[in-house]
Parts: sequence; structure tokens; C-alpha cells
Amino acid sequence: MNPDKNTDRAQQTVLQQAGICLNDVLALARGLPPLSVAVVEAEERFVLESVVEATREGIIEPILIGNIERISEVAADLPEVMAMPMLSPEPHETVADCGVRLVLEGRAQTLMKGWLHTDELMHAVLKRLRTDRRMSHVFVAELATYPKLLLITDAAINISPDLTVKAAIVNNAVWLARLLGIERPKVAALSAIELVKQTIPSSLDAACLSKMAERGQILHAIVDGPLAFDNAISREAAEMKGIVSQVAGDVDILLVPDLDAGNILAKNLEYLSHATLAGIVLGARVPIILSSRSDPPRARLVSAALANLVWHRSVKVKTTAKQTSLNNETDIAD
Repeated sequence: MNPDKNTDRAQQTVLQQAGICLNDVLALARGLPPLSVAVVEAEERFVLESVVEATREGIIEPILIGNIERISEVAADLPEVMAMPMLSPEPHETVADCGVRLVLEGRAQTLMKGWLHTDELMHAVLKRLRTDRRMSHVFVAELATYPKLLLITDAAINISPDLTVKAAIVNNAVWLARLLGIERPKVAALSAIELVKQTIPSSLDAACLSKMAERGQILHAIVDGPLAFDNAISREAAEMKGIVSQVAGDVDILLVPDLDAGNILAKNLEYLSHATLAGIVLGARVPIILSSRSDPPRARLVSAALANLVWHRSVKVKTTAKQTSLNNETDIAD
């Protein structure tokens, strides 16, 4: 029997247990081979401390990209960093282009955002690591005030998504939720109100997404909307307003109307509710570890662990399937 299949089955059993938390994600990632990660612009202390921790945990094997002299200066008292491979971009490259090149050359399995702006990294990714899927960002949030993990999308990539893009964003988040053991995730399409109102475009999109899920255009999820944030999170708030919903008070995924709303919501939860946020980009050729530059080391650590799980459950599977197909073609040719 294939040991990889046994491992995948055991992981999925753990993930499907009630009360999955980020510590469980970390534990599962520790049991997988480490990912080779190109850390793009690794010239900042927070970034390097996060890389050291993820390396100690056996989750990543980093390649530090940036100004080597500056990295060495910042890491003077971090001997583990000094032992890591470092690389400066070619004269014609940006740091982001260099990271993407390492992925395309097979030297790195994924990218980690370092001390650069998201748009700088994603510009290079969009040029060379596109697939037929829409790219979108998901925060996986853990809060003391909510009984389970809460996925928030999209707070970093798609600025003003239309209905078609929102459907793709939902599909990416549902895929990730199912990977985390949530067989049929509950999705709240957020708006300012819980009624469909022509003057509030997000309420129209939310209603359409709900109907699309009913008609099978969005699979493996229960989608309801429009829902205001209080109705999505609190069953009591929904009942007070007379809202009957399978999603209210038991939501797994919050689909925000646009990037502004998502970014504000995520940072609100992080700074006022002390949430831990694991951030990842889906839909590219490889998962991309993407947290805020001000995120603490634990947020970056759990983001790396999440990327490890995603890579081994998606990219690795596709690569293995492709190789099997090539082997079969060779056998036929012989």
C-alpha cells in the first residue's frame, strides 16, 4: 500500500475531528517533509525570526533573497540565519522576480512574502505563475471568542471583485476549508445589511451567490447572503432580526465585499480580538505564504504550516499524477 496515501488518510482523519485549531495544522505540517521556500526580501528582523522558527519546526527549508550584506548585518546574532543559503537578485531582476525564477527552476517549492509590499510580490507572480484558476487570498483566523477556525477572503489580492470573481474566491476558500476537514463549509456573503437592496451592490452579489450555490454553480458549500457581520457570527443576532439561516452563528467562511472591507476586518480581529491569522494565496502554480509585514512570528509560522499542507495535498498530487501519466505513456510507447 502507498505510504503517502496512508499519511494523507491519517491527516484527513485528524482534520475532520471537532475543534480543529492552528496547533493541529502545525502538528500535521511537522509530520510532512519541509518545503523549500524562497523568502522574498528577507532583510528584516521579524521576517528572519519567523524563518528561523519555521525552520526549527521542520516546516520549511529557506532560501533568503535580498541584499546579502544587509541580511547578514540584521542577522548578526542569529547564527541559524547565517547558515542558510542566501541569494541576491540578478542585475536585471527584482527580488520578487528572483523568487519566481527559483520556483520555475525547481529550486523552491513556494514563496514567502518578506519585507516588501504585496503588490510588488504579486506583480511577479501574476506574470509567471498564473494558472486557469483565479488567484485569491485567504486568512485562516483563530479567535478565543469564536469556537472554530474562521476563514476570511479576500483581504489582500482582489480589490473590487465582481460577481464572477467573487464566485471564484468562494470556490478557492471552500477548497481550503475542505482541506482543513470541513466537509461542507458554511459561507456568509457579507454586506452592510441582510436585505437585498439595489443601492447596495454587495447585497445583490451576495444574493446571487446564495442562489448560485443552491443551483449547483458553487459546490460543496452552503452559501447564504446577504448577511451583515453580526448575523453571520451570532445566531442570537440573526434570530432577533427574524433571519432564518443555516449559516448564521455557525459560519466557516466570511466572503467580504471588497479588499478594503476584508483588510479592515482581518486587522480589527487581529489587534482588538487578538486573533492569530494564517495568510495564504491560492490559485497560483504554488501556494504563497502571504502575511502582513507587521504580523508577529507566530502568524508567519502558521502561514508556513498551512502552505506546507496545501502544497503536499495539491501541488505534489498534481506533480505525481503528471509523472504517472508520463510513465504510462512511456510504457505504451515501449
